[in-house]
Amino acid sequence: MMPCIWKNKNNNKKKRQVSRAHYTKKAKRWVIKIGSALLTKDGKGLDYAAIEDWSEQIAQLRKQGIEIILVSSGSVAEGMSRMGWTKRPTELAELQAAAAIGQTGLIEAYENQFKKHGIQAAQILLTHDDISNRKRYLNARNTLRALLKFKALPIINENDTVALEEMRLGDNDTLAALAANLIEADLLVILTDQKGLFDKDPRHNGDAKLITEDSANNADLLKFVGEITTTLGSGGMGTKLTAAKRAAHSGCATVIASGRENKILQRLAQGEEIGTLLKPRKTQLTARKQWIAGQVQVTGTLFLDTGASNAIQQNGTSLLPVGIENSEGDFDRGDVVDCKNSEGETIARGVVNYSNKEVSQLYKTPSDKINNILGYTGEVEVIHRDNLFVL
Repeated sequence: MMPCIWKNKNNNKKKRQVSRAHYTKKAKRWVIKIGSALLTKDGKGLDYAAIEDWSEQIAQLRKQGIEIILVSSGSVAEGMSRMGWTKRPTELAELQAAAAIGQTGLIEAYENQFKKHGIQAAQILLTHDDISNRKRYLNARNTLRALLKFKALPIINENDTVALEEMRLGDNDTLAALAANLIEADLLVILTDQKGLFDKDPRHNGDAKLITEDSANNADLLKFVGEITTTLGSGGMGTKLTAAKRAAHSGCATVIASGRENKILQRLAQGEEIGTLLKPRKTQLTARKQWIAGQVQVTGTLFLDTGASNAIQQNGTSLLPVGIENSEGDFDRGDVVDCKNSEGETIARGVVNYSNKEVSQLYKTPSDKINNILGYTGEVEVIHRDNLFVL
């Protein structure tokens, strides 16, 4: 990994490797995601001893002046236990029922433990609608900020009881990353039953090596993972890498580590090298572009020619109608759509200024001809660069 280069007052070049402590020990606002495998007794209900330990560790972090937002799995697993089910439901209605039944027990368990430490817990349930709608997104952010101001501890979960299948966030790794963007966290800690990201599957390869540190935006990391789910959870290592990339949009670093490690949270806070650290991009996105980048689902797609694709990726320009060759989806002005190049690769995502019906009339059209075709001119850009996030 290339070290950072900086100049001192005498203009002599010195090499400095940014330490892990820069991302962990100095982080003052954490989002912690704990998976179902760490909170339940192999699907036989909540592991109250484990919840007690997590609550103790989080309480200790707060005493160190660290703000904590907890994203906790376990509601579906607890609901399954209460219903006597041994397999995770596949029908959406059954999954939602399990979540509804288990959510009360999960929050009650946390609340009982945090009370011992004088901490007020607060439950936050989110859906994709809360993230995709700009006003609701900002409202969720303001609520979380207010809870932190009041020294409460937000416990976030996806609102599985009401989310439609096509509108679900899908897993709590994604939800944790979006929460990190919402409150501009310094560190996202994803706790799992694996020690981190390996260059091979450690369960089948004895020579597998742990990747201790890399960039969250390194696409090559995906070749090391496989999507493995359990009867309790819905995410694999791939979702964790995607979550780290999302969190990096707001300058948040991510650590993927084993929740089986003793006092893992305290050791991370002390700067100990545990798990896999995924570093964020050097420059973070504006708040609006964070929201655009964080969209889990989009309403349409614009297909661009080579010139438009290069201009957007290399020069950071706006998207003009002359560069659009085709489109699909049912979108309106203000919706978020993907932009794909001639190879079918998604290169950007942005907020459109025209509906799909209007865009379909403007393929390959110079901006000064918009009025002639539509009878009016809204904006000269289909997507302004301030509303365009380049992947």
